[in-house]
Amino acid sequence: MHLDDQELVRRCRNGDLSSFDELMRRYEKKVYSLCFRMTGNTEDAADLAQEAFLKVYRALPAFRGQAAFSTWLYRIVTNTCLDGRRRAASRPTLLALDRTLDTEEGELTLELPGNSPDPQNSFLQAELQHEISSLLGSLPSGQRLVLVMRDLEGYTYEEIAAALNVSLGTVKSRLNRARLRLRALYLHQEELSSLAVHLKVKGGVSHDL
Repeated sequence: MHLDDQELVRRCRNGDLSSFDELMRRYEKKVYSLCFRMTGNTEDAADLAQEAFLKVYRALPAFRGQAAFSTWLYRIVTNTCLDGRRRAASRPTLLALDRTLDTEEGELTLELPGNSPDPQNSFLQAELQHEISSLLGSLPSGQRLVLVMRDLEGYTYEEIAAALNVSLGTVKSRLNRARLRLRALYLHQEELSSLAVHLKVKGGVSHDL
């Protein structure tokens, strides 16, 4: 028999640990995916997901059902991710991204090379992942979180607003700023790369002369 979240929560609060296991099974993939997008590596994502579920379990007695369990859960997960990001602010991160992002000026496509045993492709993939991670890592935590949740994880505006406990207008504002800033950073980096290539070529010609 399929039980809804509220019934599982009720049973869990009455000491039925198997009900909490079922809640974890229902949401562990989305929780882990969000944590991974925010950290960029599997170990930190697993640690944050475990930390978030532990907080959920401890906070269950205070859950009154005024919001959907999923909304309450995502709020705890996002806060855990933000706390984890603040703790790791001084460490470099690697965030995989292979999807198209919508921006005010059109789509920004950041594609990773396809799976291939070719060592050159593997090297390019690692380089591009590092480049993208650096760009996303430069966004303020609030902007990065709404961009990850909306553009990479597919949460609705309403779900994000509820999870972060902010208004829809705040979500859309942060998302627009995040998209614009990411695009500007990407274009700026492309300009710097082009300039570096130009200077290298020019320097090579001058040396030959």
